[in-house]
Amino acid sequence: MKNSYNHPYHLVDSSPWPLTSAIGLMTLTSGMMKWFHNFNLNLFIIGYIIILLSTYQWWRDVCRESTYQGNHTLSVMLGIRWGMILFIVSEIFFFISFFWSFFHSSLSPNIEIGLSWPPQNISTFNPFQIPLLNTIILISSGITITWSHHTIMSNNLSQSMQSLFLTILLGIYFSLLQAFEYFEASFTIADSIYGSIFFVMTGFHGLHVLMGTIFLSICFIRLINNHFSSIHHFGFEAAAWYWHFVDVVWLFLFISIYWWGN
Repeated sequence: MKNSYNHPYHLVDSSPWPLTSAIGLMTLTSGMMKWFHNFNLNLFIIGYIIILLSTYQWWRDVCRESTYQGNHTLSVMLGIRWGMILFIVSEIFFFISFFWSFFHSSLSPNIEIGLSWPPQNISTFNPFQIPLLNTIILISSGITITWSHHTIMSNNLSQSMQSLFLTILLGIYFSLLQAFEYFEASFTIADSIYGSIFFVMTGFHGLHVLMGTIFLSICFIRLINNHFSSIHHFGFEAAAWYWHFVDVVWLFLFISIYWWGN
């Protein structure tokens, strides 16, 4: 029998998924070390599988709590909103540390890299080719996700699904173009401070695009199953906030690394 409380908060049930996620992360990290030193991917793949299974089941439980059990009251939703806001703020400071490193090295290049930026013998990308196309793609995806949110609030679920699906396709297209750019790069992460900063900043951004695409894909599945209404759809809102954050970070990356940094 379901317990009743005289407060609007949700007391979360005992869950194994935080523990299994921690085990998955530990396995993934150990597998990465084994991959780097012994060129063996087995443990790395096992860690990924554990994380994917834990993530799927954890999200399933959260969706069940909000959609079917009615546990996400207004007070709970307020807490979740602040949690998402603070998470995005932490991500902003995460990228600020990389931009700090980039401008520290580019504004005052040392003698080891030839007192110039980009360093000598580094052939950089043309910012008006793939990087500009990726900028257009992400800006377009920001428009489509905004339109999808607007149509959810207007109870037009068919248009919302169409625009959300288009956003997911644009995210996948961006990731494919970035992978192609990495494949065509004339330098590696081991080529001076420029290579390190370039691949760490664009790589972490690319990882955020992949996570955002997965986040939006889960929202698309939930939208198909009528989990969202015009007044109760924060799962979608959180994904949209995250996607706009990814868009803004890319604009700073494009302007600083690809255009100004070249």
